[in-house]
Amino acid sequence: MQENTLFIKDYMTQNPICLTADIDILKAISLLLKHHISGAPIVDNKGRLLGILTERDCIKVAVNAGYFDDFGGQVSDYMTANVETVSMDDNLMDVAQKLVESSFRRYPVIADGILVGLITRRDILAALENQSAS
Repeated sequence: MQENTLFIKDYMTQNPICLTADIDILKAISLLLKHHISGAPIVDNKGRLLGILTERDCIKVAVNAGYFDDFGGQVSDYMTANVETVSMDDNLMDVAQKLVESSFRRYPVIADGILVGLITRRDILAALENQSAS
């Protein structure tokens, strides 16, 4: 392994803001806005990842309100359940490449089935800045 390999664990956001599936979607949207984040993992009471709620998912709330006069529900009604994840020991540049090739803005980081962080586009940029300053 190369000496200068960068790992997810060194640049991920630890202890990200998480939501539960049963929270009201409007409250979840309020939390995303309050914390200036574009998405949040959905976890159960043991920290296991159930899905992710993104701004794109939240736009469905507005669509439902406009078309169906249905303005609300729970996070579980709108979240994306099948989420691609990464490991703490994954190579940061490999994950950066995945972000370039997809429309995703973040990947949940999982260890032993438990959410331990998020790696976001912004985290990758911070790693780049950190490396250029070294």
